[in-house]
Amino acid sequence: MQSATLAQIQTDRDGKTPVVRALDLEDGNEHLIRPFDDDSVGALLQAAQNAALADKSQVVEIDGKRIFLQVFNPPLRMIVVGAVHISQALVPMAQIAGYDVTVVDPRRAFGSDIRFPGVTLSNDWPDVAVTELKPDRRTAIVTLTHDPKIDDPALNAALTSTAFYIGSLGSRKTHAARLARLSKAGFDEAAQARIDGPIGLAIGAKSPAEIAISIMAKITQALRQGPVGESPAGDAPAGDASATGVKETADRTTPAASAGA
Repeated sequence: MQSATLAQIQTDRDGKTPVVRALDLEDGNEHLIRPFDDDSVGALLQAAQNAALADKSQVVEIDGKRIFLQVFNPPLRMIVVGAVHISQALVPMAQIAGYDVTVVDPRRAFGSDIRFPGVTLSNDWPDVAVTELKPDRRTAIVTLTHDPKIDDPALNAALTSTAFYIGSLGSRKTHAARLARLSKAGFDEAAQARIDGPIGLAIGAKSPAEIAISIMAKITQALRQGPVGESPAGDAPAGDASATGVKETADRTTPAASAGA
């Protein structure tokens, strides 16, 4: 790897920007691709997007050339607003899935070390906490208090970020009222559509643990297949090179290099 390339990867890492190094295995030429910030089109960009979404470095064949795509993704993070029963089930699931979790709740009786041992806690007001945590494209934000006084400020801050997933607990009626408040606050329909509400995958979940499973499933879907209602890598699911005109070479597939390592 060239020193200039390494220095730029470090800069992108500091800025929490996903980046993919594309190395031509025949002539040794290399360049960096920012898979979600590049407005161009083409098979190489789609392959880089798929690799970044899958967190998997790999060799692909494009126009007869073998290209090694080395993924450098920022660490996964999750901001959970509301230290409630669902959060107590969701947090360990998220940690097992590789997320660095922060629980935000201004109510100190809820957001305590006793209820969430070993978890990073913030008792700041949600808009302040979310803003200070600087959510990026590898951050999921969920609001679970069912209290507009707490959830709405968090959503206001979340919608100004590049978080890949924003979800909020509540029924369809509750969500409709929430969207009306956000509209009055100046958020347009495109911004409102970023919120997954009612939160989670529709699996008929009832208990706090089941709801946590549905939330984790929806977050995983957004991470691997693109944000709610959108797939940055086109119509092909993450890791599916067949629909992009890219041939993946399995023998050189390796795990992604985490930018947080």
